[in-house]
Amino acid sequence: MFNLVIEGGNYFWAFVFVLTITLGVPSLLIIIGLILRTKKKKKASKVLFIIATIYLIICLGVCGSMM
Repeated sequence: MFNLVIEGGNYFWAFVFVLTITLGVPSLLIIIGLILRTKKKKKASKVLFIIATIYLIICLGVCGSMM
């Protein structure tokens, strides 16, 4: 991994890593929120949806500006 970054020729895996962090965590939070919503825990699922939305907005802003 470090050889690829030092050489500067192939940034594919760095892009995949950033994309996974950017979209993976909110996706996981949304899935957990949907599971909690089916178990009638509306307040907890609403909190997870809000956290996922805020995380996605912030991460797309920060990570998107780095790309």
